[in-house]
Amino acid sequence: CLRRGQQRARVTQERRRASLLRHSKTPLAFPLVIDVAELTEAMRTTFACREFTDEAVPDAVLYRILDTARFAPSGGNRQGVHVVVVRDRDLRQRLGELAGPPLRLYAAQAAAGEVPFNSVVPSNVDSDEAMATSTDQFSLFDHMGDVPVLLVVTVDLATVASMDKDMDRVGLVTGASVYPLVWNILLAARAEGLGGVLTTAVAPAEAEVRSLLALPETHAVAAMVPLGVPVRQLTRLSRRPVEDFATIDGFDGPPLAGTVDASG
Repeated sequence: CLRRGQQRARVTQERRRASLLRHSKTPLAFPLVIDVAELTEAMRTTFACREFTDEAVPDAVLYRILDTARFAPSGGNRQGVHVVVVRDRDLRQRLGELAGPPLRLYAAQAAAGEVPFNSVVPSNVDSDEAMATSTDQFSLFDHMGDVPVLLVVTVDLATVASMDKDMDRVGLVTGASVYPLVWNILLAARAEGLGGVLTTAVAPAEAEVRSLLALPETHAVAAMVPLGVPVRQLTRLSRRPVEDFATIDGFDGPPLAGTVDASG
């Protein structure tokens, strides 16, 4: 699967360039054109993969993924992201275990009908009692040592313009300088025949993660991303249609309507 994904990506790139060279009357100012159909397919089928085969992910493949993903935007182009590639099985397993307490609290709050870890509505769930809640639904974290490779993505807060830092709500803007890169990683992995998932459950254990990975004090943990060959590739995802989340000239304006089939 992995080799086939790599071969398809290379063949596709070669075909694009060959087509450009055949049809262009002037020298190319750029190496490739965007194949809209392929880009659209990747964006609509890159799913949250939590089950992987035991096929290894070589460093060369990871390098290609990150070499593509690095072109994600960041505030002021300061590029304060760092990626720790966790190859050590025991270290991966320990990182998964650190996510256990937050996931128990998450599961307990969800079982109580709450939106877990919500910053607007306070939780009525006792955090100590929540530690007895089962996390069977999050089995990926119990077996994080078994995933082919794990990426821990951090961002240097000293490089980020957090424009909402003085507002009376949880900060969001900082994420704009790190999560586009994480999404690019998942898209680039898709092109290599791999799958992955963006997880944040280890964030409450940031102090322990900092110690384990020797992170600088100014770096915040943004995500853990396991990668590997999917046990199965999903091709149809369930998402809200555009009319449900896009409105014109105001939140209460009419929905943006179109003729595109949004059932996928």
